[in-house]
Amino acid sequence: MNIDVSEEAGVRYLHFGSSWIQGAMRIARPFALELDYTREMMLPLLLHDDDWPRKVLLVGLGAASVTKFLYRHRPLAKQTVIEIDPRVTAAARQFFRLPDDPARIDIRHGDGADFMIRSKLRYDLILVDGFDADARVGRLDTLPFYLDCRARLASDGLLCVNLLSRRKDFSKSVRRLEEAFEGRAIAFPSCDSGNAIAISTIGVSPAPTLEELKAAAKNLKAKTGLNLLPTLTRLAQSRHLAGGMLQL
Repeated sequence: MNIDVSEEAGVRYLHFGSSWIQGAMRIARPFALELDYTREMMLPLLLHDDDWPRKVLLVGLGAASVTKFLYRHRPLAKQTVIEIDPRVTAAARQFFRLPDDPARIDIRHGDGADFMIRSKLRYDLILVDGFDADARVGRLDTLPFYLDCRARLASDGLLCVNLLSRRKDFSKSVRRLEEAFEGRAIAFPSCDSGNAIAISTIGVSPAPTLEELKAAAKNLKAKTGLNLLPTLTRLAQSRHLAGGMLQL
């Protein structure tokens, strides 16, 4: 697999030997989230207070967009990143401003599915965004993997997965998540073509109302510049906000 970097109109892109974009960074705003789907993977932040999460596990580094955003805006969070290819880490450091701070960003090289089996720790937030050069996820979209993710979540933890399908059909992936999490899973197409964001949880907490989510989104925008209000508008048009409350 080749690791390629391109630039256009002030944005730097990461590719794995193909035209598929594996990550992006606006050079003038290196800690901002450039791609829509990476912004929407931050939706779990609306469901907790500003000091959450404390322990984060990321499967797939890419251009380190989400890692850098959390590093900048959630300084109490300790991130563990599992990346299968050391060359991706090297590219993230050289071209995408990945901070070298082992105390807050612990990068380990290996297979994310294997790590999930071996790990005994629990995490507040697990983010899965791992693909090969052909946009295949392999074991990262299987029922055993999702069950392993569930076992690694804290009692009020959340799993957020980027589902990528050339067919734009995520139904099988969603069914696997629903089976692993006893129905407590939602998925919605991202603004990005071919991406969908799925969120799952094992915790039983009060369902937030749309107005509560909007207030949280306005607070997040004021503090970080990230605007998730359009995402909430799209969610409001789906079955996941039936009755004005998030059904998760």
